[in-house]
Amino acid sequence: MFRKALLAVALLFVSGGLAVAQDHRVEIAGTAGWTFSDGVSGNAYTVPGVGTFNRIDPKDAFSWGLRLGFMVSENVVVGGLFNLQSTSLEAGGTNTLTIGDDKIYNYHGFIEYQFGDEHSKARPYFLGGLGATQYGGLTTPSGHNLSGDTQFSTTWALGVKIYPGKNAGILLEGRWTPTYIKSDSEGWWCDPYWGCYVVGNAQYSNQFELAGGITLRF
Repeated sequence: MFRKALLAVALLFVSGGLAVAQDHRVEIAGTAGWTFSDGVSGNAYTVPGVGTFNRIDPKDAFSWGLRLGFMVSENVVVGGLFNLQSTSLEAGGTNTLTIGDDKIYNYHGFIEYQFGDEHSKARPYFLGGLGATQYGGLTTPSGHNLSGDTQFSTTWALGVKIYPGKNAGILLEGRWTPTYIKSDSEGWWCDPYWGCYVVGNAQYSNQFELAGGITLRF
């Protein structure tokens, strides 16, 4: 009787080990899409004969990305993503003026929650991440290069992964990346306990990407 019970336990562990071995543990994806971008406003600057400008915006442009994730459970993925938008900057106001070409890089660590079970043909998901957005530097029409800047940013996405086969699938996603740029002073705020201090209005540059791609899981 003891031997039978021991054999049953051993078989349970072996079958459990095989089931774990068959589970997917890594996801790799490549995406391509179109990013709608906006920038920030500031003090008005007048160029005689051209116009008055009070904001700078990246143009909407093609974008692509790569990501790597590790499945820590059947529904949760932890990983990192890279995204690049090749665009140009425009000064806006009474007129629109192209300043030069720019590249916007996104680097984010993320947590993704996938709905449904691992063997579902379609898995909707929600993704949230923290990281940085890098403005790679500006190349003006005259050929001058201006240094770039890197700022803290978050990224948020809703999407679905469709699996016609076991390991390869199609990814469809909408993703929003707000990047902190600066804070403008709105005046003073006074409190009887904390005293008086300047209140700021934070400005963010936003990227809204609609993308599709290929996802592989192993």
